[in-house]
Amino acid sequence: MKSGFGRGGEALIARVKPMKKWEYATVPLLVHATKQILDNWGQDGWELVTVLPGPNPENLVAYFKREIQS
Repeated sequence: MKSGFGRGGEALIARVKPMKKWEYATVPLLVHATKQILDNWGQDGWELVTVLPGPNPENLVAYFKREIQS
């Protein structure tokens, strides 16, 4: 059974990757320009998470995220 200590008695420390940090954006989508709007945000590094109905039937809202670069 391993004790968690190396040959010299020093404790082994697990190397954990730092957690990713995200920023988010909500964007109104115009039905007649949806592809152009999504492409523009994608070129800036934003990933589309979901699209939901907006406040009225002709509006949609896109939710984006992108990793914060440290």
